Amino acid sequence: MFRTLHAVRFLFMGPLILVVLVVINVMTSPGHWWVQWAALGIGIAWVISLIRVLGALVVLGGIAALIAYLRKQQQPQQQPPQPHP
Repeated sequence: MFRTLHAVRFLFMGPLILVVLVVINVMTSPGHWWVQWAALGIGIAWVISLIRVLGALVVLGGIAALIAYLRKQQQPQQQPPQPHP
């Protein structure tokens, strides 16, 4: 569970870290784009985090659907109203 929470946090922090690195790159060496290698690594980690979060959402959705199905099965079946002659 903690891995998923860290993955959610990284989905927001990864792009912010990358923006800071781009600013540092522009300020220190504008002719040489070394930030592309950091962007590659952060991008790979970001995609892995996204897959982890989406997998957790699928599992939670499946559990919610199972609970809804079981609750529906436990409710007594209502009979349709009979028409009056």
